[in-house]
Amino acid sequence: MPEVPSLITLCIGAIRDSILDENGNIPYVYELPSELFDQILPNLPPLGLQNLQDAMPSGSSSDSWFTDNCLRPSRKRKRYDNFDITWRARYKSRWPIVKEDAAADTDWQQIYWEKHLQNCLDATAETISITLFDGSLGDVEIPDALLKYISYEGHIRRSRSYSKLAYHCERFGLYARCLRLQSAHCVADIGHLLRNTQLEYLEIQWLKSKEQVEGLCKLLEQNKETLASLEFVHCKLPANLVTAICESLHVKGFETNVIKSFSIKRSSFLDCSDFPLPLGLESLLIATSGLTSLILSDNHMWWKTAKLVFDTLLEAESCLQVLDLSENNIAGWLSHFKWGSPSCINTDRLITKSLKSLRVLNLRCNNLQKEDADCLKYAMVYMPNLEVFNLSENPLQDEGIRILFPYFVEKSKCDTPLVELHLENCELSCQGASQLLEILAALNVPLKSLFIGDNHLTSKFGPSLGRFLRSGIQILDVKGIGLGLAGFSDAQKEISQDLSIVRINISGNAGGVRSAEFLSKVISQAPKLISVDASSNWIPVESLPAICALLKAGKGQLEHFNVRQNPLCNKPDIASVVAEFQVNGKPNILLSSPVATLYDNDP
Repeated sequence: MPEVPSLITLCIGAIRDSILDENGNIPYVYELPSELFDQILPNLPPLGLQNLQDAMPSGSSSDSWFTDNCLRPSRKRKRYDNFDITWRARYKSRWPIVKEDAAADTDWQQIYWEKHLQNCLDATAETISITLFDGSLGDVEIPDALLKYISYEGHIRRSRSYSKLAYHCERFGLYARCLRLQSAHCVADIGHLLRNTQLEYLEIQWLKSKEQVEGLCKLLEQNKETLASLEFVHCKLPANLVTAICESLHVKGFETNVIKSFSIKRSSFLDCSDFPLPLGLESLLIATSGLTSLILSDNHMWWKTAKLVFDTLLEAESCLQVLDLSENNIAGWLSHFKWGSPSCINTDRLITKSLKSLRVLNLRCNNLQKEDADCLKYAMVYMPNLEVFNLSENPLQDEGIRILFPYFVEKSKCDTPLVELHLENCELSCQGASQLLEILAALNVPLKSLFIGDNHLTSKFGPSLGRFLRSGIQILDVKGIGLGLAGFSDAQKEISQDLSIVRINISGNAGGVRSAEFLSKVISQAPKLISVDASSNWIPVESLPAICALLKAGKGQLEHFNVRQNPLCNKPDIASVVAEFQVNGKPNILLSSPVATLYDNDP
């Protein structure tokens, strides 16, 4: 026999339905006693919660907005807090994966509707692509699977007023700060649909036609007072359309200090070699005095374009802090700096203009050769405050890196020394990498982070690695360098004092038992170590005591420990064994599922 609902349950249900139906009598809910009001909030779906807040009496900013004047101020304040608590619960119920360290002042109502609107936009783009819908964008139906999150099934069946995208854009657009739009959204009426937004970040995907650009430009102009970050991904645009977009940001009334970040990734925006840089983009780089981040990554960009970008920024004395030109093919882009440039990093009197604000330069995967390293040596003078330098995945080889040794030495004597260096997969040999570590270890101010993984350095690199760990390095990545058993053993012998290491990645080095012994030594000498990646190292089950010992030594300190893809993970009770060394879920120990024994077909 079904349970008979109580009178209070029936009342709450009736009030909920009334709030959802927006019948105009919602303000009376605020006259209810606190005991009943506090029970209503947890029973309201998000749409009802929103309707109730929208109907809040106009005097709600003060304690007088309740007619129940006998309420103490503390109880009135509680009603405000209960709204936020309920929004947080609704957010976590719909999207369970949420950072526990969310800021105390997080506006859960705002981020709920922002993410909901993004889900609606994603769903409509999918509907348009599947059904070839050719009507108005605002008329696209929102799937019931999304509607049920903001209401409940019975209400959805009897009320379809909010089933179209237009309703959700108009109702919840004012909560959107960060959105991702696809080409299907960039139509003539997108500006009208999102007229209430105050966008700060906008990502555009798959843009390719003049009509789509025209729709986007209207939206950009509407958000000219708030838009700080604009990103294009997977777009194919001729130079004239790039110019149109940039002009909508610059020429047509944008404050030149609003845009902070401009990014084009995995896209094509160049027509031919005769016009290596769209005029609009060049004008934007000159005019946007507040631009702090420029990312032109994986765009089939060639050296002439990269040269013009850098020269334009330098001529304008840009305040740029991050320049990312990664994953292009720009060998030779700085050759003009080799002649007539100052040869010493401290010869400021010879430099009339520089990029003094630049802190991060990412040139990863650009087919840079040793000749480019020689040109870089001269160009780096114009970036006096660089802290993060990424040259990974360029075939510089030993000779190219040696050319930069004087730069590393002189840079460490500057007021702003180099902090982080990336040289992964640069075709370094053991000898070249060992020489590099000797230079870096002797710097006036030591590096904090070094990434030299995926260079074939062999087991002979072990002693150099062990000695370098004593230099004060805090973050070290030596994944996949071929250390093997002997390399780890030799590295361990060199560790005889406390280390400053905080994070270390030794994955993919086939160190077996020796890698576990090496880590035990490191953790015993590194009081600040919080993260270890030892995955894919052929650590056997026999090394479990050593692993347990290092986990015990790092108890209360180690936060992340990755031993995936090791035979050790095949031990049936491994998870329960290592769990004994966790405190409040730390360290986060990553284990892979047991794998089948490799089949040997040799008869």
